[in-house]
Amino acid sequence: MKLVVAYIQPEKLTAVKQALYEKNIFKMSVTNALGCGQQKGYHESYRGVDVEVNLLKKVRLEVAVNEEFVDQTIEGIIAGAKTGNIGDGKIFVIALEKCVRIRTGETGSDAIG
Repeated sequence: MKLVVAYIQPEKLTAVKQALYEKNIFKMSVTNALGCGQQKGYHESYRGVDVEVNLLKKVRLEVAVNEEFVDQTIEGIIAGAKTGNIGDGKIFVIALEKCVRIRTGETGSDAIG
């Protein structure tokens, strides 16, 4: 079992969801996030004052999958989020020690579905 965590551009969320649906991956959690990386933010003028904006809007996508779906999940996220520009995002794969479905009490791979 793995937890795939991706940070992507907010405008790419629909494309990523569609790419994952095409690979039969339907279960995910989505959270709004702020962050910075290589983009390092930008400067803008607000009411005549120079403001440095270094935390940019991102979307955090979490998908818990069984081992056989890890590569498909990563491929789907890349297919939907990639523009070729700095700021496309990052994907992290984390081992899941345990998973429990609250409704039925199922554990492990059965709980992920």
